[in-house]
Amino acid sequence: MASISTTPPVGVLRQGHPVALARHLWRHRELIAQFTRREIEGRYRGSFLGIFWSLAQPVAMLVVYTIVFGVIFQARWPEARTASLEEFALIAFCGLIAFGFINECVTRAPGLIIGVPNYVTKVVFPLETLPLSVLGAALFHMLVSLVVLLAAQLVLFGILPWTVVLLPLVLVPAALLSLGAMWLLASLGVFIRDIGQFVGIVMQMVFFLTPILYTAEMVPEPYRTLVSLNPITPIVDNFRRVLLWGELPNWGELLLWSAGLSGFALLGALWFLKTKKAFADVL
Repeated sequence: MASISTTPPVGVLRQGHPVALARHLWRHRELIAQFTRREIEGRYRGSFLGIFWSLAQPVAMLVVYTIVFGVIFQARWPEARTASLEEFALIAFCGLIAFGFINECVTRAPGLIIGVPNYVTKVVFPLETLPLSVLGAALFHMLVSLVVLLAAQLVLFGILPWTVVLLPLVLVPAALLSLGAMWLLASLGVFIRDIGQFVGIVMQMVFFLTPILYTAEMVPEPYRTLVSLNPITPIVDNFRRVLLWGELPNWGELLLWSAGLSGFALLGALWFLKTKKAFADVL
C-alpha cells in the first residue's frame, strides 16, 4: 500500500490551490485504486448474479417509466430517428445512466465518513480520498450500463456514432459535480446525521427536474428556467448528443459548466479538509 499521510498540503488550505490538491490526491492514487476495487467487489460479494445487479435498478426504472411515459403519455423526442417505443426507451435509458452516475455518488456521500469510524479515530488515513473511490465505483457501474446501451443501439440501428469517443469530455462536469457534492456532504453527514434523508428526497426531486423522460421544450415557459439551471440537464443532453445522435457536445455549455463545477469541487474539497480535524471529536 502507498504511504499514507493525512496532512493536506499547505497550499490547498491557505491559497485554495487546485494544483496542490491534485498533487495531494495523486500521491494516494494506489490507495484510491485499492478502495475503488473494494467498493466494487464488496457490493456483489456473495451474490449469485454478481455484477448484473448493477443493471437491475436502472433497467427496472426504465421499464416502468417507458410504460408510463412512452405508452400512456405517448412522449417522444424531436431528435429521434423514428417514433418507435424502442427508441424512446433507448433515449430514456441514456438519461438514466447519466443521472444514475451522479445519484450514486451523491446519495452515498452523507454516510461515507460515519460508515468508517475506525479510519477517523484509530488510523492515520487520508479521508479526502474516499469520495474518489466512490466516484471510481460509480464510473465502473456506469460503464456496465453503457455497454448495454451501445449494444442495444447497434442492434436497433446497426451503427454507433463516432462521437462516442468524446464521452470522457462529457463526463468531466459530471465527475466535478459529484466530487464537489461528495466532499461537502460527507463532511456535513458527520455533524448532521439527518442530511442523508434530506439528500435522498432532494435527488428524487432533481430527477423529475431533469429532462430524462421528457424534453425541455415540453416544460411550460415559467418553469423551464428551473430545468435549464439544473446542472445535470446539460450533462444528460451532451450524453445523448455523443452517444445516440452523433452530434458534437454543446461546447460553450460544456466549458461553462466545467469551469463553474471546477470551482464547486475545489470549494467542496477545501470545506472537507478544513472540517475533518473535528471528525474524531464528533464520532
